Amino acid sequence: MKRPKVIFLDAVGTLFGVRGSVGEIYSQLARDFGVEVSAQSLNKAFLSCFEAALPPVFPNIQPQDLLQYEFDWWSNIVSRTFEQAGVLEQFSDFPAFFSEIYIHFGTAQPWLIYDDVLPALTNWRKMGIELGIVSNFDSRIYSVLEALELKDFFSSVTISTQVGAAKPDPQIFAIALEKHDCPPTAAWHIGDSFTEDYHGARAAGLRGILINREN
Repeated sequence: MKRPKVIFLDAVGTLFGVRGSVGEIYSQLARDFGVEVSAQSLNKAFLSCFEAALPPVFPNIQPQDLLQYEFDWWSNIVSRTFEQAGVLEQFSDFPAFFSEIYIHFGTAQPWLIYDDVLPALTNWRKMGIELGIVSNFDSRIYSVLEALELKDFFSSVTISTQVGAAKPDPQIFAIALEKHDCPPTAAWHIGDSFTEDYHGARAAGLRGILINREN
């Protein structure tokens, strides 16, 4: 197999994942605001609401408005999650609660780096392979990468909210490739989503590699 010039990686579910579950974290933080709700019901509601949401793509907005659009996109998902779990009305100040959640997921605390990640990144860097991230995450990716001490491995970060295209759209891969002056045939993309990562990369002409984090 020919060595690639660039290896792109997905972020959440590939490089790092949530400690425990989203439902557990939401439930713990809600308790601080006087709301009791099971992690299981929140996790089920979150997955339903997240999958039903439109992709985090905001075309034709001013750059200075991006952070607010990202914040509002997530606020809608989280409020729907607690509404579906039947406890939204129990919050005396849901906006304050959501702000806590949003800030929390921009830190290292809710995330864990998978065991195989650091050895792989270190090895690829020693081989002289350029590394980049292609993710449907939002601008908090930068603070998370820095907090997890992963930032220095990557010479590019391409996220859907900033470029106006979300995986599996070939456009997000094309933009990432331009940053490395790299043809699609000289790049790999590794991710945990069959549709967004594997098929998305292949449709854009890259070698797609699917990683299974469920076992």
